[in-house]
Amino acid sequence: MDLPLGFHSKGESHSSTSATPLVCKLVKSLYGLKQVSRQWNAKLSATIVQLGFKQSQADHSLFVHTDGSSFTALLVYVDDMIITGNDSACVAKLKFLLDQKFGIKDLGSLKYFLGLEIARSAKGISINQRKYALEVLKEAGMLGCKPVKSPMEQQLKLSKADGELLKDAGQYRRLIGKLMYLTLSRPDIAYAVHRLSQYLAQPRIPHMKAATRILQYIKGTPGQGVFFPVESDLQLKAFCDADWAGCPDTRKSLTGYCVFLGDSLISWRSKKQDIVSRSSVEAEYRSMATTTCEVTWLLYLLRDLHIPHERPVLLYCDNQAAIHISANLVFHERSKHIEADCHKVRNRVLDGTIKMFYVSSRNQLADIFTKALGVDQFSRLLARLGVINIFAQNTVSRV
Repeated sequence: MDLPLGFHSKGESHSSTSATPLVCKLVKSLYGLKQVSRQWNAKLSATIVQLGFKQSQADHSLFVHTDGSSFTALLVYVDDMIITGNDSACVAKLKFLLDQKFGIKDLGSLKYFLGLEIARSAKGISINQRKYALEVLKEAGMLGCKPVKSPMEQQLKLSKADGELLKDAGQYRRLIGKLMYLTLSRPDIAYAVHRLSQYLAQPRIPHMKAATRILQYIKGTPGQGVFFPVESDLQLKAFCDADWAGCPDTRKSLTGYCVFLGDSLISWRSKKQDIVSRSSVEAEYRSMATTTCEVTWLLYLLRDLHIPHERPVLLYCDNQAAIHISANLVFHERSKHIEADCHKVRNRVLDGTIKMFYVSSRNQLADIFTKALGVDQFSRLLARLGVINIFAQNTVSRV
């Protein structure tokens, strides 16, 4: 930042060649400075709280307000907001007060937000990123490519050392970054993108070829997204799975889970575990621990939204031994080396927060987040996740 022209300190004139540096004290934060984003968030949050809203402890970008039977929720992302509620008068009043304070622009009913396209019908709400997906294809020069039916080849072997290094590593990194944002509404590419994101340091030709296949898959399904049906209960249920020693470079296992609120898929993840598991049971148990943390956070979020959830969360796993470890203190030799923090699963089972169930590997929905599947199995699990393409004449499948 440069001092304004003509500005000088008392008793001396300002010169660009002066050895004594001059400084000025800012009365308020200016756009472009490092601290301005924090100051803006603090000012906006304080203003919303002054209007009677309560900030969620589970998600600090969420503010809720209750007045009798009236409920209003406000979600903030920097200077973009989503406002909803069951009382249109309260929503209109909030918009008026925010407009007086900051001068907001009301875009009406929610249709497009940060690249997410929202479509409503009598059957429910669909969220997709079709426009963003087409922009990614255009930037990569893949708009005319031949589409494929799965994002990654089954049994594909990738490692850090195989293949020739890419000449332009930045191209690969930019593409993976764009695809990572696309996973916000595309659980079908979550596993493939996560796997390719491990090679950002030194990307190679096989990695770029695998990323190109994801683009080919997107070309065939640019409007794919998550569907939230109208008729659905408020029962949380989750599926967790693990791919034991799935990483060929580190031999770490991969965790995959998906969480439903009724028939609506609301959370999913594909993530490499932090340490090497000594057995498939340990890998599955660690996957259950990660899923338990996510479910616990969702329960806090539902509580902040004043949505009661008195019933236990249903957690499905395809490993009988891991389920036994979570329920009782048997299998000492197979579980004594597991860290104490993983036993949060057992604590949640004992206090009734979570109820464990066995599910066969064929019906394990989280399988799609831990490995590359064949086209038939991939399509079957995808339909059961509630992922649809509203631009095609498909029927909605439910769990």
